[in-house]
Amino acid sequence: MSTGTPASGTAGTWLVTGAGGMLGQDLLARLAAAGRTAVGLDRAALDITDPAAVRAAFTAHAPAVVVNCAAWTAVDDAEAKEDDALAVNGTGPRVLAEECRASGAVLLQVSTDYVFAGDAESPYPEDAPTAPRSAYGRTKLAGERAVLDTLPERGYVVRTAWLYGAGGPNFVRTMIKLEGVKETLDVVDDQRGQPTWTGDLADRLVRLGAAALDGTAPAGVYHGTSGGGTSWFGFTQEIFRLLGADPARVRPTTSEAFVRPAPRPAYSILGHDRWKSAGIEPIRDWSEALAEAFPSVLKAERQTGVTGR
Repeated sequence: MSTGTPASGTAGTWLVTGAGGMLGQDLLARLAAAGRTAVGLDRAALDITDPAAVRAAFTAHAPAVVVNCAAWTAVDDAEAKEDDALAVNGTGPRVLAEECRASGAVLLQVSTDYVFAGDAESPYPEDAPTAPRSAYGRTKLAGERAVLDTLPERGYVVRTAWLYGAGGPNFVRTMIKLEGVKETLDVVDDQRGQPTWTGDLADRLVRLGAAALDGTAPAGVYHGTSGGGTSWFGFTQEIFRLLGADPARVRPTTSEAFVRPAPRPAYSILGHDRWKSAGIEPIRDWSEALAEAFPSVLKAERQTGVTGR
């Protein structure tokens, strides 16, 4: 493809990879609500590690904006299969970035808090030094660097964390299920983060992509997490409150009670100052977002329980 000129923020096709996932589903819904032309390709429709397949997708759809929601997200499995995870999380974004460079498209790469060590005592700014402690974090950092190095003027990395929504398995849906079958729940209280609704993140991705096309959003790193912060224990207590259940049934414990192959960041609070440079408000407080999202997440989980899907 020859080098192109990006379309304006209100024109041009948006291409969403990993469109079958929880975030991809909400992103396509937000794009439709905003009246934007969008094409969603799930894992079966597009292997982002295959340059020929990616080139064919660009030829077919000529995207002005690409949002990469495709990722290896099995954090623990990545410890034993780092090469496989790297192919999806590192090589895939590079392939997309190279095609965006050739076509003139903007690329929004969704990344993670796992690129940090998780040992901070105040919110990580966007330019904080990275130091991943897990294979998953290393592979996602490789994807970030591929995008930023290949597309210094049209590459955007949006780090997120603790995602939940109606469109797939997640912590909120798991806690809803467990509340119905467990008298008490022991939940980790020594890991802090920012529960983030996929609907809110999708909204910011739409705004950021439009601002990128209009030339009003500087390229680089943004943090797409909710405001405030809590622990998994505090998060679960709020879920119980919204269910009308007694939060005292949730009991605090430590990470030592749930040892996993991949280390979890103890501190995943991210700062959001970069949004100001794009003229976009950061995502609201996590508890306000959860209250709005909860009915749709609850409905999805109850429907799954009824149908057995």
